[in-house]
Amino acid sequence: MDDGGRVVQVSDAVVRNELARLRQEHRDLDVAIEALQAQARPDNLQLQRLKKRKLVLKDRISALEDKLDRLLRQLEQLQRKK
Repeated sequence: MDDGGRVVQVSDAVVRNELARLRQEHRDLDVAIEALQAQARPDNLQLQRLKKRKLVLKDRISALEDKLDRLLRQLEQLQRKK
């Protein structure tokens, strides 16, 4: 495989690792939000901040999933050219 294929594979691994990290953080926020909501008098400002962070993470995850799809298509194209 040429250097272009290796670059795509390395980028693929980097994106997958970042996706895993962001997905874990997203799940952790779910737990934190649920715990905060379960309190008798939840801190609404904190809830709002956590939910906003969760939405930001969701957007970032979506963007990285799109990037991963593009990288995988590039890799397939490079492999076909061989």
